[in-house]
Amino acid sequence: MLGPAFVASVAYVDPGNVAANLSAGATYGYTLVWVLATASVMAMVIQYQSAKLGLVTGQTLPQAMAHRFARRGNPQALTFAYGLQAFVIAIATDLAEVVGGALGLNLLFGLPLWAGSIVVGVVAIVLLWVLRRRSERVFEAGIGALLLVVALGFIGALFFRPPDWGATLAGLVPSVPPSEAWTLIAAMLGATVMPHAIYLHSALAIDRHRPDGELIGPIGRLLKVQRLDVALALVFSGSVNIGMLLLGAVALQGHGGDTIQAAHATFGLELGPVAAAIFGIGLVASGIGSAVVGTHAGSRILKDLHVWQVSPTLRRLITIAPAVLLLLTGVSATEVLIWSQVVLSFGVALAAAPLAMVTADQKLMGEYADSRWQRVLNWVVVALIVALNVIVLWVGFTG
Repeated sequence: MLGPAFVASVAYVDPGNVAANLSAGATYGYTLVWVLATASVMAMVIQYQSAKLGLVTGQTLPQAMAHRFARRGNPQALTFAYGLQAFVIAIATDLAEVVGGALGLNLLFGLPLWAGSIVVGVVAIVLLWVLRRRSERVFEAGIGALLLVVALGFIGALFFRPPDWGATLAGLVPSVPPSEAWTLIAAMLGATVMPHAIYLHSALAIDRHRPDGELIGPIGRLLKVQRLDVALALVFSGSVNIGMLLLGAVALQGHGGDTIQAAHATFGLELGPVAAAIFGIGLVASGIGSAVVGTHAGSRILKDLHVWQVSPTLRRLITIAPAVLLLLTGVSATEVLIWSQVVLSFGVALAAAPLAMVTADQKLMGEYADSRWQRVLNWVVVALIVALNVIVLWVGFTG
């Protein structure tokens, strides 16, 4: 019965996470572990709500918003605006995934970044097409296998140089970071709580548990299964994220470089070629796996909102193309990764706030509408996200 949350959680260990978390570990050591732990807990709340929406209503979050807009005065304009921001988020998502996978191919085989981005994009589209033509279980198993490779790639590298576990536990205690750390914290949040995963999880729950429009079991039991699914998946992906930060703290501090290329070179010198190869393989698996989920999410968002009626393959190509074009211009790949995550951190609120509104809607959710404490928790999470975005803007404008 488990599976949808593990597919969604691949988005939580994409190459944007690698860039943001390695940078955090290299620059601030163990002090930002609490950010990833907090983000993972927030992700659990949000992803369960998305799955609950799909199970209870049979609607994805974009569909629920489109129906909500239909009750307003100008539904087409509202739906178009909402679809446009979701489309921008899909592009930012694919930037991180395709660029990260291209970096991995460059580190392992010396393939030019622009060529690697094309390889990753094509492989993602073909793999998604192959897996989606089979059963939902096959799709989940394929993505789960890639998730396991990612985990082995980054947590496995820690066996070559274990972290300071005392400092790691101390890093779980929240502390006030310096002002220059807030942009990086926003990137860590954007990489950990992924807006496209919020949109997609409701669709994954429907595909898995309402394949023909009817629930495959009692809804109470299915909701319990979703809670377990989300908890296991997010603990797993959260551990991988923390492993990335620890890897940066133990291997990159004091080496004057926190880019992914510098990290790979340092791992080769400090930990040996095997560790460097494991890191590269994990990065490629991260790029391909998250690109599959990201292209599926982008395609599904536009389909459910009925914004642009084009073929699924073309929708996926449109979201991947900017990554290829950016790499052709020679822009720093690591900077593209980190700033794409900053963009995503602003998209989180535009997914989480509507989700909090629809799951509290008594007419839509019936007896499964959020209770008072659930509504409070949802809006506390949204408020924290918005507050962080405001801090990032303030720091950016005031220096």
